[in-house]
Amino acid sequence: MRRGCGLNLNLLLLLLLLLFYNPNTLEATATATPFSQMLALVQQEPVVLKYHKGPLLKGNLTLNLLWYGNFTLTQRSIILNFIQSLTNSSTHRRRTQSPSAASWWQTTATYTGRPCTLTVGNQILDHTYSLGKSLKASQLIALTSTKTEITAYGYNRIHVVLTAADVAVEDFCMNQCGTHGSLRAGKKRVVYAWVGNPESQCPGECAWPFHQPLYGPQAPPLVPPNGDVGMDGMVISLATVLAGAVTNPFGNGYYQGTAMAPLEAVSACTGMFGKGAYPGYAGEVPVDKRTGASYNAVGMRGRRFLLPAMWDPLTSSCKTLV
Repeated sequence: MRRGCGLNLNLLLLLLLLLFYNPNTLEATATATPFSQMLALVQQEPVVLKYHKGPLLKGNLTLNLLWYGNFTLTQRSIILNFIQSLTNSSTHRRRTQSPSAASWWQTTATYTGRPCTLTVGNQILDHTYSLGKSLKASQLIALTSTKTEITAYGYNRIHVVLTAADVAVEDFCMNQCGTHGSLRAGKKRVVYAWVGNPESQCPGECAWPFHQPLYGPQAPPLVPPNGDVGMDGMVISLATVLAGAVTNPFGNGYYQGTAMAPLEAVSACTGMFGKGAYPGYAGEVPVDKRTGASYNAVGMRGRRFLLPAMWDPLTSSCKTLV
């Protein structure tokens, strides 16, 4: 899963930018420039996710979390509160402001045919970096299988590895901000996911729009709703891979393109957070008057998040919360 740019229209737009962008004549501000106006007028390619007849994840799902590296209590609370905020109970609805994180997750029910609820299961803290600070993809799978008792569970579990800011992961920042997949454990197929903290390695790629991108229009970054560029970026990445894991868990669910490089429920709508979004502009989102932070979803205990657009099967379009 890669956020920030696609490999088709957005690449073309980037090439156009490199051809026509002149830093001496265009200001790097949030105000519209001739090039940004051109981006806004470009006709976006239609997004149509095809269902490939494979099984989806439905019902009550438990997330087993492996915290690899050093995370503070505050950082872990951001992720935990986000996951808990996706539960759409009646009590939660009464206590949560609108738009809610739960209403964002509810879109996945239009894929699966019934609500899919998430709860936090086992949590393991690996402060010792048991496999070192440079991990290959195969080692992520090894962490999933050895640390979370993967053989004991089936379809109703997702095993999630979260790596700290000082952990380098193969292809992290180069091709992806997080990923999900499946593996066989005996006769069972088990779903896993991984996301990394990009704060010190690639905030422009995997924490946008809370950091200026490496390429393209250089609008001022948004203020992260939880005051942590890396963790608020991880929330966006985790939202992306969880939606993909539920709607395309085994590579034959909902996606556009090829099975080897699929565009999924959220990754097909990359870079869209509010009305009027276009490449390099996140869209119109609310701003907290007290902190100046941008958000579009409210979770449990009033915590705020910025969540990406998700493709809606009912309208065949990318749907934002605001």
